[in-house]
Amino acid sequence: MRYRSLGPSGIEASVVGFGAWVTGGGAWWGGPPDDAESERALRAALDAGVTLVDTAPAYGFGHSEEVVGRVVRGRRDQVVLATKCGLWWKDDRGSPFAEVDGRALRRSLRPDTVRVEIEESLRRLGTDRIDLYQVHWPAAPPEATPVADTMACLLDLRRQGKIRAIGVCNVTLDEMKAYRACGEVASDQFRYSMLWRPPEKDILPYCREQGLATLTYMSLEQGLLTGKVGMDRVFKPGEFRTNEAWNPWFRVENRRRILDLLAGWKDLTAKYACPLSRLVIAWTLAQPGVTHVLCGARNAAQAAENAAGADLALDPADVRRMRSDLDALGAPA
Repeated sequence: MRYRSLGPSGIEASVVGFGAWVTGGGAWWGGPPDDAESERALRAALDAGVTLVDTAPAYGFGHSEEVVGRVVRGRRDQVVLATKCGLWWKDDRGSPFAEVDGRALRRSLRPDTVRVEIEESLRRLGTDRIDLYQVHWPAAPPEATPVADTMACLLDLRRQGKIRAIGVCNVTLDEMKAYRACGEVASDQFRYSMLWRPPEKDILPYCREQGLATLTYMSLEQGLLTGKVGMDRVFKPGEFRTNEAWNPWFRVENRRRILDLLAGWKDLTAKYACPLSRLVIAWTLAQPGVTHVLCGARNAAQAAENAAGADLALDPADVRRMRSDLDALGAPA
């Protein structure tokens, strides 16, 4: 395993992190989670050298944090614990965001709701501090809390020792600059993968120039880039992978193109003696500006395999070839 600093925070974290979105379960992920399997997956990741664990209150309405908390107890000092604030479901404060499992999630970065969230996250995670506390989504109208107000609250929580570093997620470049104008920001978390590369235009170059950590999510595109999602795979109604706005590549006609692309890399998986998942993670880590890749896992085998992607160094010529193949793939139908 390799380790890098989370930007200017000085906190060293594994370059492959454990993303605990799926750990929360729910209709988006096909039904109730298997907590015992989730715990085994996280333990396997930690045993493989993963230290960065990323969760959020919104993942299963606190359930993901509870599962993570059970696992990290007893080995807390081995873990760089990252969670988030800003998605609120307790009342009508904030702005509408999404409905999940029949409950309304709202964007709220008001200091009063953030202070409630941090205390509940600390309780669920069974810890007295969060290593990286991240704004899950930026505020939005009609209740667009000023960035200065949110940052003042986060900086106060850092002074109190409840958090060690501040991160943002899913922000535009202008929003990132607004947060940084109010205080130190260590990291930016955003979607980035072979099939989703808009951050290469602005966010990745900026973070690289400014020495900020980047935490990419959906870099395996919810399993699609592992080659294990075949043409016969049928998803349950409501599953996130059927959301075409997020990932049209899961449509059957597009899935065939992805499987053909991945089949064309058989010589590379043979050359590096690795499965596709490890090849894809290694390619992602090789991209300029990418410092950390978050990978979800449903079981211990997946978690261990994801962790192994940190140690695979690809020849620059192979990185370029894979990018060329991706460029030739074009956009989804």
